[in-house]
Amino acid sequence: MVDEIKHSSGTNKLKSNAVGSIQGIFQSLSYVGPAADVAILLLGTVAFALVATPLAIIVAWLSYGLFMIMPYEFSKYKANAGSYYAYAAGSTRGGGFGPMALFTWMGENFTGQAFGILGLSAFIFAISTYISNIPYLWILFAVIITLYMFILPYLGIKVSTNYMAITGMLEVLLLVIGSFIIIARLGSANTLKPFYLPTGSAIGSFFFGVIFSIVDFTGLGTVTTISEEMKNSKRNVRKSILIAWLLAGLALIPASYALVVGWGLPSISAFASAPDPGLIVFYRYLGPVGFILLIIFTTNSYFSYAVSKTNAVSRIWYSAARDRVIFPEYIGEVHKKYRTPGHAMLVWLAISFVLDIITGIYFGPVNAALILLTMTGVCIVTVHIIGNTSLTFFSHTVLKKTGESSILYHYVMPTIASFVGLVIIYYTVLTNIQTYISDPNTLNLAYFIIVILAVLWIVVGAVAVTLYYKFKKPEVLQNAGNYDAEMEISENS
Repeated sequence: MVDEIKHSSGTNKLKSNAVGSIQGIFQSLSYVGPAADVAILLLGTVAFALVATPLAIIVAWLSYGLFMIMPYEFSKYKANAGSYYAYAAGSTRGGGFGPMALFTWMGENFTGQAFGILGLSAFIFAISTYISNIPYLWILFAVIITLYMFILPYLGIKVSTNYMAITGMLEVLLLVIGSFIIIARLGSANTLKPFYLPTGSAIGSFFFGVIFSIVDFTGLGTVTTISEEMKNSKRNVRKSILIAWLLAGLALIPASYALVVGWGLPSISAFASAPDPGLIVFYRYLGPVGFILLIIFTTNSYFSYAVSKTNAVSRIWYSAARDRVIFPEYIGEVHKKYRTPGHAMLVWLAISFVLDIITGIYFGPVNAALILLTMTGVCIVTVHIIGNTSLTFFSHTVLKKTGESSILYHYVMPTIASFVGLVIIYYTVLTNIQTYISDPNTLNLAYFIIVILAVLWIVVGAVAVTLYYKFKKPEVLQNAGNYDAEMEISENS
């Protein structure tokens, strides 16, 4: 650990005490992209949960709260940009969970950016059929957002997180105020039916809608990736996680009710097939002003997500390169002036951009994004399962000795969260396989291949990498994930 702290000191380290809890909150919330969820992503939930979509969102939000126990608890003891990778690596003496979490997370890193790079085009195309008919125009949008998501994070953590904090606050205000205005204008049409649990055969579809919705909250724990740059990290990270989770619920739960009831319960089955139902409902009840504001903030939501994603991925890779796990030291180099991991940003974005463009050319930006995000969901949920397991091991091997172990928060809750995660993975894999078998067209084949690739990435790739470090480079794992920024600050003060 001494060598590792030395390696993190001097010029090659992130900027300490650069941001506070406000920036941390919106690093996490921007990753969720609430306006983009309202405009586009709720389609998947409504397709399954129908009228009960608001209840499905509530259940998903509460379920994701279980997922947040792991980073909340770990952040009490470690401020490390590696986040879940570092938590997993430091949870056992051998550090074996570290490479497994990191490699699995890389599967999400490479595919998840499709939400930003390709998702923006999908949203713009939904607004205008004229624009969507211009061949390859989406590539221009992809280039613009990719450049943006490199330049802003590259200029410093304070610059990027301040941008997300300002626009994120306005985004939440728009969704909350807009939703309550719609609800008020509904008058006697307001009803409690969206909060009734479906019965009979509809219960299965409802819970599939819940599964779809849980993934919408992905990213609420990414404040942990900027923990080395936060003031009073071990207090402010936990504060940021909790407030971001509350704000995500505040932004999405009333909005889901407003959209479902505002659309009309009798015709709710047509909601998911509409080009952009969120914009349609906002225009119906809030007029051109509400319509234009939602377009502006949804577009910004994609850009904010992209910036948040760059911040998170680059710091995970930086931390792993510092530990010499998977990545070379080159990836861990920090810009001397801006104190940002620019090499990690550049390499990751180059790979992601090429992957998104190739997939987009073949399937179109909309389908390509959905295909790639299938692997994203499987990988990130698996990372959470590894993190939950690591928390239990950490509590048993370390915290038990200090009397800080908690049966509820370190054993029971993480186990329940992992069970929920396994259910999500099971139904994601099963559904894509069954869909291809019943209708073996090219698009369904792509979903089939990507879900199998995701499973192989984890079961074969992550396990192989873990075994390699376990038996070939055990000395690397001894210190992996042990760096603690707050400990270094206290030692140097």
